[in-house]
Amino acid sequence: MSKKKKRARSQRKNEITKGIFTILEKEPSKSFNYKQIASKLGIEETRDRNDLIKRLGQLRASERIVEVERGKFQKKPSLNTCFTGKIDVTSSGNAYVIVEDMEQDIFVPFNRLNKAFHGDVVEVFLKPKRNGKKPEGEISKVLERKKSSYVGIVDKQKTFAFVRPTDPKMYTDIFIPIDKLKKAEHGDKVLVNLENWPEDADSPFGVVMEVLGKPGEHQTEIHAILAEYGLPYEFPYEVEQYANKLDTSIKEEEIAKRRDMREVLTFTIDPKDAKDFDDALSFQKLQNGNFEIGIHIADVSHYLEPNTVLDDEAYERATSVYLVDRVVPMLPEILSNRACSLRPNEEKYTFSAVFEMDDKANLINQWFGRTVINSNERFAYEEAQHIIESKSGTIPKDISIRKDSYSVDGDVVDAILTFDDLAKIMRKQRMDEGAISFDKIEVRFNLTKDNEPDGVYFKESKDANKLIEEFMLLANRKVAEFIGKQKKTFVYRIHDEPDEEKLLALNGVISRFGHSINLKDKKSLNSSLNQLLKDVRGKKEQNLVDTLTIRSMSKAIYTTENIGHYGLGFEYYTHFTSPIRRYPDVMVHRLLQSYLDKEKQPKAEIYEEKCKHSSDMEILAASAERDSIKYMQIRFMENHKDQEFLGVISGVTEWGIYVEIIENKCEGMVRIRDIKDDYYIFDERQYAIVGERRKKMYQLGDEVWVMVKDTDLVKRHLDFSLLGKRE
Repeated sequence: MSKKKKRARSQRKNEITKGIFTILEKEPSKSFNYKQIASKLGIEETRDRNDLIKRLGQLRASERIVEVERGKFQKKPSLNTCFTGKIDVTSSGNAYVIVEDMEQDIFVPFNRLNKAFHGDVVEVFLKPKRNGKKPEGEISKVLERKKSSYVGIVDKQKTFAFVRPTDPKMYTDIFIPIDKLKKAEHGDKVLVNLENWPEDADSPFGVVMEVLGKPGEHQTEIHAILAEYGLPYEFPYEVEQYANKLDTSIKEEEIAKRRDMREVLTFTIDPKDAKDFDDALSFQKLQNGNFEIGIHIADVSHYLEPNTVLDDEAYERATSVYLVDRVVPMLPEILSNRACSLRPNEEKYTFSAVFEMDDKANLINQWFGRTVINSNERFAYEEAQHIIESKSGTIPKDISIRKDSYSVDGDVVDAILTFDDLAKIMRKQRMDEGAISFDKIEVRFNLTKDNEPDGVYFKESKDANKLIEEFMLLANRKVAEFIGKQKKTFVYRIHDEPDEEKLLALNGVISRFGHSINLKDKKSLNSSLNQLLKDVRGKKEQNLVDTLTIRSMSKAIYTTENIGHYGLGFEYYTHFTSPIRRYPDVMVHRLLQSYLDKEKQPKAEIYEEKCKHSSDMEILAASAERDSIKYMQIRFMENHKDQEFLGVISGVTEWGIYVEIIENKCEGMVRIRDIKDDYYIFDERQYAIVGERRKKMYQLGDEVWVMVKDTDLVKRHLDFSLLGKRE
């Protein structure tokens, strides 16, 4: 080879080396394989590709870059380079730091947590390890605590006490000076607030804020669930006082400012045990043969004025919380159950979406604004369902919320049947346009007056439920579309496209049951998802498949940046229909009215912050609801300890299998160490545990017989003994 060619080759290698570092340093949290680097550098020649591969190997060998996984390279982190992320502490005490845009979470061993707790925002330094091991991290600073309060059990000594947190991810107990116990006794369940963690102390110092009661007692455990998520269970005195002094009477001068719809046929359809009725439907036939459909929503914003203690409290709560035995409302009772509740035969202020529709559910006209209504009837879903199925207005005693049989006026029957026809047309249109139909079974408990569970039932969505759902969706969509097309600041409910990796994992699981989904394109995917959800209905794997399918979806959130709602198939969507129980709906009402009044639009940044808070509080409320259901499942199973149950393996981990009982949906764990007939190993690829000697396999979706082994109301653990597979 001539000197000239050698020089050119050497120069090309230098360019490749420089290019590698340019790419890796530009995005230090990402890793790239040689094909991605070649593409970015515009390398197409085979010789240059080989040089690139060779150079990557040389740089890795000299530890100038890191091979984070086979064939994927990343800039070598230096000890003066750090990342910011959120820490996820495992039950073993070790942790991972999740850094945005970083493909791999950073492992942090227990001895390098440096007083960081689960959920904290932290600064983490990477410590690259040799011999092909993945780099580990060390927490250098806690930037933001996720929470400062914990629920735990008091361990009282003579001159001090410790509180042992019930949160399995809280790895340390909390030291309490004797004068900060707030009369808590040994063994009490308490809410404790962290004060500081001195450098020379083994445990953080805290103060007892509230004595919740004795562990295992119903009120104690329900209040503990709320306390764990920082959710209140009563209103501050000044908020109650403010609300009770509100003038909630209906004024003629206020009626004059509104569209008067008191003479239009109007009714509500809600759960039979509902206390607040925040939406109503009105119906009248027009002379041209079309229908005028009114969707009337409680006008909470009329009473809830900005910059008041009442509004501040509602914003902080952001949502009502629906626990297994109670509702913790966003608004005090005088509003939620009285002034804003659209009770029958009472005049109420409402915010309405009024539509003119033909008998094919085509939208002819729309109107939005403040109204006054007087609801003629209140129906439970069961009563409306009976009218739809029987085409009759005779309500039998066994489903009547009036405690006796009664007859419904013929005009009301006609209205409900027309609503049902229109709803079915709208639902079919949504499905045809790519909406996904989630009808997940919800577990509910029959409770005695002492809150003892004496039975389980399943809440399912029938035509009456879907009727209400379709018209609420219509109002939400059209309000969002009305403002969205004006390009003004607004609060949207968005739902991003699903994660492809989660969909591939879902396909792997459902193939165990003979199902599959088509990932070719959005239309094929949505169609196959709907077919999947339809195919599993009523089968043993329904709840498992429904749950896994929902988990494969992105989470819906509130934001001012509209990207549409994937699951519903809507380009524009918001929450307008439940301001009694959701603060975002209050914001939507305020914004909509201000635009109807031609007022100047506010800055999006202000509302974006409120949207994030509302989304965060929604997640907390949902977590509290799940925990309360789990708690009640354990109480229910306490009374069935000698009974054998058939269940489905709903989850597989390295420490055991989760089993969901088919007849009542209660889920518990069979721990690997309790299966004595072999030594079982977790096989992640097959979603199974496999016996080392006999190769017996327990796999996701298998039906097994179990019996209750242990119930722990305090830790909310339900353990099963495995009796064997169903043959």
